[in-house]
Amino acid sequence: MEITREGFDAWRADQADAPFTEWLRETTEPVWTEVVTHRFAKELAAGTIDRDVLRRYLVQDYSFIDRFVSLAGMAIGRAPDLESRLPLVRFLAMICSDENTYFQRSFDALGVSQRERSAPELLPVTADFHAIMAEAAEGATYAEALAVLVVAEWSYRSWAIGVRGPRPAEFTMAEWIELHDNPFFNDFVDWLKGQLDREGETLRGPAFDRTVSLFRRTVELEKRFFDAAYG
Repeated sequence: MEITREGFDAWRADQADAPFTEWLRETTEPVWTEVVTHRFAKELAAGTIDRDVLRRYLVQDYSFIDRFVSLAGMAIGRAPDLESRLPLVRFLAMICSDENTYFQRSFDALGVSQRERSAPELLPVTADFHAIMAEAAEGATYAEALAVLVVAEWSYRSWAIGVRGPRPAEFTMAEWIELHDNPFFNDFVDWLKGQLDREGETLRGPAFDRTVSLFRRTVELEKRFFDAAYG
């Protein structure tokens, strides 16, 4: 597949006007599928994940919140109108309330110290994730911010939907799945993808290339991040 604007136009001509985000996802295969079917999700849903793996994963993941809020804030600032800003504002409110509370309760249950919560030693992939979120936040376009946000939320919804069924008894496992498969979150991901689809219609030249690069590199980082949880 030619990963250029011309390649996207040619692909869509054969796909009955399929959206930009579907083309982006296809350009990342097979890594996308490896992310959304990762053993982490399967073991989490089965309640068999090693607590040290879950602990390591959550400590590293929590370090993203500050960067993520900054990135979403930049997206809010670049959004074209109030209608496009409000869903991002509501999502940020959820991150700073329900999701943050989940982390704190889980850290208590898993024996995570205050130092690890506020200043963890970052794994290399975590540092790379921080860097790409900063890159997207500093980018010139709304689409660049969306590219990283879409991967983060769409991939998580995908693996969470893939493990639907009875929830594990331990809340640290069950609630992490529920945070990424519920009506509010599912609707938000659809809206977020739609925003990037709309932006993709007008992207050309370097802006197109930067957006595609951010999307593809973020998918690679998601795979590395799950792998790193296993040490």
